[in-house]
Amino acid sequence: MFDVKGSIVALITPFHEDGSVNFEKLKELCEWHIQNATDALLILGTTGESSTMTHEEDDAVVKCVLSCVQGRVPVIVGSGSNCTQTMIEKSVKYANMGADALLVISPYYNKTNTQGMIQHFTAVADAVNKPLILYNVPGRTGCSISEEAIRILSKHPNIVGIKEASGNISYAANIARYLSDDFVMYSGNDDMIVPMLSLGASGVISVLANVVPKQTHDMVMDYLQGNTKKACAAQLYYLDLIHALFCEVNPIPVKEALNIMGKEVGGYRLPLYEMSDEHKTLLKQCMQEVGL
Repeated sequence: MFDVKGSIVALITPFHEDGSVNFEKLKELCEWHIQNATDALLILGTTGESSTMTHEEDDAVVKCVLSCVQGRVPVIVGSGSNCTQTMIEKSVKYANMGADALLVISPYYNKTNTQGMIQHFTAVADAVNKPLILYNVPGRTGCSISEEAIRILSKHPNIVGIKEASGNISYAANIARYLSDDFVMYSGNDDMIVPMLSLGASGVISVLANVVPKQTHDMVMDYLQGNTKKACAAQLYYLDLIHALFCEVNPIPVKEALNIMGKEVGGYRLPLYEMSDEHKTLLKQCMQEVGL
């Protein structure tokens, strides 16, 4: 049983000025999140820019984070690929390195049909003895995991949950019917944390948590502990900041926000590029409004 509730930060990957991974800063961020009640770390996700990193860099990030965290919070590693065999190989490697769970994505670009989707995830789930979290983000991948695929995959003993980031509350409600002690759901959209919790989600895999980790944790826990009014107020309080964090493609704005906060996490790798002055001004205003 995979029983992580609360705020799972989709952690950024900090870079030096020359574009190389800043491992010392990465360790600082891990410590900061642990001190600020983040419930688990997700590395090598979309926010972590793994799509522009080499396999060797991915491995080094996993090794660094696992060594730093030392089991104090769970570490989930993104091991997805649009090639099923590659996803198996990455998943086996990170499982052997000590990842607590793996985040596996639907096959972007080449896509597939429902049966291919089921086989894509089942092949990985059969190959590793670690909890797998499915990742549904059709805005990035161009394909959604069908409700029928979720119904079947939710029964696999190694498939323990889904990061639902379609932004479609109707879809989320339909797949919520398959939630159980053995299959949980996380909001993949920061502007829908409370709505997703109301459907039975266990928490959020969050970009927002990169800049307000304690507040994101508190929002989820307030809801789960019955203080729904306070959780709803927090959701609305941070809504403008959430929108600003996605005014350009993630993780450009969240890295800019961390740099504004003095975290010195560096820039991006092409094709990601510095955000416009207009959007920087908007982001700073929204940060100031919530006391950042």
